Amino acid sequence: MKYGAVNHDGAILTKDNIKTPEQLDELLVIIGDCQKNYSQYKLEGIAISAPGAVSDHGVIYGSSAIPFIHGPNIKTLIESKTGLAVSIENDANCAALAEVWKGSAVGKNDIAVVVIGTGIGGALIKNGFIHKGTHLHGGEFGYMILDSDNLGKGMSTFSEVASTYSIIKRVAFEKNIDPTLLTGENVFLQAEKGDEICQQAIEEFYRMLAIGLYNIQYMYDPELILIGGGISFRKELISKLKEELRSITGKIEVATLMPAIDRCYFSANANMVGAVYNFLQKTKQNN
Repeated sequence: MKYGAVNHDGAILTKDNIKTPEQLDELLVIIGDCQKNYSQYKLEGIAISAPGAVSDHGVIYGSSAIPFIHGPNIKTLIESKTGLAVSIENDANCAALAEVWKGSAVGKNDIAVVVIGTGIGGALIKNGFIHKGTHLHGGEFGYMILDSDNLGKGMSTFSEVASTYSIIKRVAFEKNIDPTLLTGENVFLQAEKGDEICQQAIEEFYRMLAIGLYNIQYMYDPELILIGGGISFRKELISKLKEELRSITGKIEVATLMPAIDRCYFSANANMVGAVYNFLQKTKQNN
């Protein structure tokens, strides 16, 4: 669990990390200790980035690797503990807000952020603010069905066919080996050495990812689509996706839009910076 002090300009004044607690009471103690340790700063509030479907009133729905945060009103509990204003937002949404505030989407009002890892998450920004949707699922692109023929077989949704893990699954299937023996990095390395199965798996990954981005462009029509996650650091990512998008739009007669894509600016500090921007937005709205 990361924590730190961040100012109004998004500059991180100090930061640290601590083992994620196993109980809610432990979390509240940690936050209280942080408040005391940061007494030299004029603290205005506490900005939190968390997994799950975060409601505006402070309850975090859904599930995550931190079960105790789901159910109780975390916002109210922390405000009672510290006497400070508290804002909470979903982690992917915070990453998107960081990009709008100080990253690759500065000056943009409507963007989509696609975060690629073992699955696919994301966020939508509308008029500079997070668009959560009726059921707090705005930006959950990973659920999109891209291959209905494989529905329910583990290779049908956007997460299943265009995540970094999808590359591993394809190679493991073709080579008849345990996927736990592979890493994405190793697959890319073998592809560079001429392994045709690895090369094919990577090409399929780029194609399916581009199809998902094309769908997002026509569903939401953002000014910009940003790609995040570890794979976004690969130098060839953007050029490969643009190549695939040109191929897709060239085959669809009515397609007139070429999605504008780029990589996220922030990586490790995205959630912390975005959580603070969310706090500033909420504070401004309430004043």
